[in-house]
Amino acid sequence: MIELLLSLAIVTQDQIPLRAAPNETAARHATLSQGDNLEVRGVKGDYLQVYDHRRERAGFIRATQAGLYPLTPESAPRLKAVVDYLKDQPGSEAVGIAHAAAFLKAAPAEAIDADAFEALGKMVDRLAWRASRLGGAANEKAAKTVAEHLEVAATYGVTVYSVERNEKMTLCYEGDAWRRVFALSASLEQKARAALSLTRHDCVKSTLLPTERLETDFWRAEILDRALTAAAKEGNLPEHLKNRLKIRAAGVWASLAHQLARRPKSDPTAVLKAGQRAEAELAGVDKKTLVDGDLLAWNEAAIRVGASRWAAQPQTVAIPAPGRPGIQITAGETGQTCVRIIEGAKSPSAKPIQSKFSHCTYGQVWSSSLTVSPDGKAMTLAVQPLENWREMWVFRLEENGWQVDIVPPSVDNPELGYVEFAGWVPGNQQLLAARETIVDNRGKTSFELWNRATLKVEKHADKPGNLTAFYRWQDPLWKGGTVAVR
Repeated sequence: MIELLLSLAIVTQDQIPLRAAPNETAARHATLSQGDNLEVRGVKGDYLQVYDHRRERAGFIRATQAGLYPLTPESAPRLKAVVDYLKDQPGSEAVGIAHAAAFLKAAPAEAIDADAFEALGKMVDRLAWRASRLGGAANEKAAKTVAEHLEVAATYGVTVYSVERNEKMTLCYEGDAWRRVFALSASLEQKARAALSLTRHDCVKSTLLPTERLETDFWRAEILDRALTAAAKEGNLPEHLKNRLKIRAAGVWASLAHQLARRPKSDPTAVLKAGQRAEAELAGVDKKTLVDGDLLAWNEAAIRVGASRWAAQPQTVAIPAPGRPGIQITAGETGQTCVRIIEGAKSPSAKPIQSKFSHCTYGQVWSSSLTVSPDGKAMTLAVQPLENWREMWVFRLEENGWQVDIVPPSVDNPELGYVEFAGWVPGNQQLLAARETIVDNRGKTSFELWNRATLKVEKHADKPGNLTAFYRWQDPLWKGGTVAVR
């Protein structure tokens, strides 16, 4: 009886009835889910007499429907063996989490290592992934089951939160187990996997204030830097994990570059370093060793870096040459930046003339991106409203003065993207542009020839060499700085 009082029963199946008496016809007090943990109070034939603390119900279940474990150090190896098996079994996350929690409770301190926390982290991540992808009437039963599993996981102190972005809901693990992997003596591969789980872009809370978001991204960058530094020092981390760390780091630093630039008192040096770090991490990815599952992540990282790529350049506004137009950047209403057109002076000794035209934005204006057409009647400018979204402003001189058209990367509600100037075509009737987007987890790159008067796409190709005008007239500075050609 003393052994039973120290025993724990872990339910191993779903939809298990908790009966009022030890027989099949007895009333059902509750329906149990896999992973539910029960206090064992006795044995009657083929049944265990148990108490469910979560539901505050006593009753009986068949002994074959649960695993019985004495919570003693001697049972720890058995519990650990079950955890090692279940950590890679989809659909068994709740019962695996229960066994991991039992192991951590039963095992002596010296027996607890990074392996147990890594297994726990993997199972919670997979459970959250399953929950994020189930929904709708067609998956009603499966969604109900996974919701029950999440409730079970919560009883063991597992925290899962939701992030809504682009009308999509993602469930994410708070990451306590992965943080413990870093605190313990773990292998390089374990720390790399922990870093990747803790720094997911889709798990950054959309409700964070700007200062909180900046702190979160600096923390993400630090975690990744620690993993990359350890990998560089010891030199035995598999290439695919190195690539994944660099891909993630590129996206994080691109985000930091935009956030730092948007601060009220921005530090140009910090912005420049963040932008250059993003480009360096992306350039450090070994494309030849990318596995199929990482190609989309690599392209996404490239678009994130592409959206913020002007951060890697000093932001200067040159005084326009005589007879040529330029811009002046001024502060507008709270949080706004205004762009005013200035006309070049008629002679070197004269002052530039301010135009009446100006346009304001809450986005980040990258002044160093300004380009002026050969005839001086058109200009382009990169403006980044969001960290993963960069537009192109096209200024044109019409009969009634200057006007601006704002061209987005796409109108198909993409998840991230950018569009950028790529060259002026002789004749002053056309210009070249490049754009990249991610829509429904599919990447698209387009190199385009635009009509300068209407901004309509006249021709396009998936590679610059496949478009004659692009091949002949692409701007050398664009070609040297873009990530669209990689």
